[in-house]
Amino acid sequence: MAQPNDQSKSLKEQLWDPVAGFGVTFRTMFKKVVTEQYPFEKMPTAPRFHGRHQLNRWPDGLEKCIGCELCAWACPADAIYVEGASNDESANGEGRFSPGERYGRVYQINYLRCILCGLCIEACPTRALTMTNEYELADNNRTDLIYEKSDLLAPLLPGMEQPPHAMLLADDDAAYYRGEFSAPAPAPTTAGDA
Repeated sequence: MAQPNDQSKSLKEQLWDPVAGFGVTFRTMFKKVVTEQYPFEKMPTAPRFHGRHQLNRWPDGLEKCIGCELCAWACPADAIYVEGASNDESANGEGRFSPGERYGRVYQINYLRCILCGLCIEACPTRALTMTNEYELADNNRTDLIYEKSDLLAPLLPGMEQPPHAMLLADDDAAYYRGEFSAPAPAPTTAGDA
């Protein structure tokens, strides 16, 4: 079958179709621009947005993570690695990092694999792991996207003490988990206060 040449095109195809195609361009030329200036103007996220993970602390500074590894078992993308260890309060040991018998000695989340589904949050029995609203998880180096425990731990707030230390709020771990604190966390003292 022979290709139609320009002579056989109708007047509508020759004149009206190009004008109609430019009509879309002309209609949108004078509308307000809706482009977001992302790196310079950051929009707030929704309150329930699932972003970067955070390992939480008790009010005295002890870590909530008990090294149970349930978050790693629940992760469908196999992005979490947890290695638990026993708390050692003996004279030659390092001390207590969490109120329970164990704590998470090694905690890693590989954000190259993480799908931010939140199943690890649901699996955590002590609410040690939560998700923040931070969404900027891009980097130019693959190894920087594997977050270590030091990157994930919540910052120390006023009144908190850096672990390892003894339990300051209660005498046993059950009271910690129930929230039955015998006293508020003491304020850390410095050498100048004495």
